[in-house]
Amino acid sequence: MKTLMDVPTLRDRMTSGARTVVLDVRWALGDRDGHKHYLEGHIPGAVFVDLETGLAAPGSHGLGRHPLPEAAAFEESAREWGINRDDTVVVYDDAGGQSAARLWWLLRDGGFDRVFLLDGGLAAWRQEGLELERGEELPCLGNVQLEPGNMPVLLLDDVAGFAADGVLLDARAGERYRGENEPVDPKAGHIPGALSAPTAANLDADGRFLPADRLAARFRSVGVQADKPVAVYCGSGVSAAHEIAALAEAGIAAALFPGSWSQWSQLGRPAATGGEPYGAPAGERAPGETRSHADSKLAG
Repeated sequence: MKTLMDVPTLRDRMTSGARTVVLDVRWALGDRDGHKHYLEGHIPGAVFVDLETGLAAPGSHGLGRHPLPEAAAFEESAREWGINRDDTVVVYDDAGGQSAARLWWLLRDGGFDRVFLLDGGLAAWRQEGLELERGEELPCLGNVQLEPGNMPVLLLDDVAGFAADGVLLDARAGERYRGENEPVDPKAGHIPGALSAPTAANLDADGRFLPADRLAARFRSVGVQADKPVAVYCGSGVSAAHEIAALAEAGIAAALFPGSWSQWSQLGRPAATGGEPYGAPAGERAPGETRSHADSKLAG
């Protein structure tokens, strides 16, 4: 099942009249102006999706900052964005897919398979010299039906023991994993046994996903093994979906821990600190993984 769509393919669909719902999910940790950025310029026809209200239930103590939305509420939102049962949906942001992947994951979890991340996002669209639109897009109400439970999920009570027999990946920036910096959550560090694999290292210098073979090499270098189950968490369950998309590109299935570090730390669960930058022995850094990648602050 394909995860990505490139800009030329999207543009061809749009010019040929093929039914395509394009959704703009601009959001980043510490930047609440996603809608403003959307109004200033977006891919023609794209509908804005607010991550805080459309892709998450209200945060609360013990559930984390971005709990998964209630099934009925998410289905209603998806219809308001104009999604019909037989549509093709393309989601993007301006950060290499690190926020848009949350919507990709939720639609896949709801059983909607024809959803793709726009590889390179808005930056790739701009690099092609393609036009942008300003203002708000108001779609017609869709009729999509969603039934959650189609993507694997790791529950809180199963997290502590998961690393004993599986591979638990921490998708946050390396300094947050090591406990050197924690900008939003109650405690610094990482879940004991987790391995560091920052999402930014899934991308090349242009913000596009690395080729599948390089992604596979990257994940091998951080400890992913063919005979072990894989699960991913981040700060609040947003950018972990980007890691799951990258793993899917590499042919590796992975579960999401939705509450992620925000839930774990709110509940006072044990924290580990230190460790190698990418959870791998020194000198085994995967292709494309650099210090600048590790310092990314986007992961939520």
